[in-house]
Amino acid sequence: MTSTPGSAGPTAVTTPPRPEADGLVRRFGRPVRWVHRTTAALMLLCVATAGCLYVPQLAELVGRRHLVVTVHEWSGLLIPVPLLAGLFSRAVRGDVSRLNRFGPHDRKWLRAVRPRDHRPGSRPAGKFNAGQKLYAAWIAGAVLVMAGTGLLMWFTGLAPLMWRTSATFVHDWLALAIGIVLGGHIAMAYADPEARRGMRTGSVGRRWARREHALWRIPADPAGPPEDR
Repeated sequence: MTSTPGSAGPTAVTTPPRPEADGLVRRFGRPVRWVHRTTAALMLLCVATAGCLYVPQLAELVGRRHLVVTVHEWSGLLIPVPLLAGLFSRAVRGDVSRLNRFGPHDRKWLRAVRPRDHRPGSRPAGKFNAGQKLYAAWIAGAVLVMAGTGLLMWFTGLAPLMWRTSATFVHDWLALAIGIVLGGHIAMAYADPEARRGMRTGSVGRRWARREHALWRIPADPAGPPEDR
């Protein structure tokens, strides 16, 4: 029991629970969200123009093939630019470092994926889980390969015919793989409204953060785990 102002002794009024349990915590700052949104816009533009180039029905519907090719080439080359510009931000560098850091808890998270183990504690994660880390690493590598093969296709004088033919083969099939992976990424984002809110507004619910990212040391949370992974 607690004492009320002006009373000489304790009263029957109980202390209400602290509101922080259901409050919001900051997950992404403005620079991180800007990098994500700009990269996503360029990626979707590149994929959309690729569809207009490879699907005959879309090519006939859109027309202006030369313009579509130009937009596709430049949007593809510009995809890494937002991240490179964002590296001037300490928040972006910090998140890139976390995405590149794998630990024992990430292996445990991956082992729980195949049997679809959703028990509390079966999928420990820091600020980013193992699936997000693998996706970030894969898509970064794929973008670099697509840029390299695209340049060989764009500037035909850079390499002999054999190289350009191989580059076209890799570019086409990797583009299909990227489309499938991006579709899965978007579907998983739509399945988790709280994760979408984190990328849209920068804040997420404290309970969600503790449940889905238990090893993430929440800012200004003294009850959090000892490490920010």
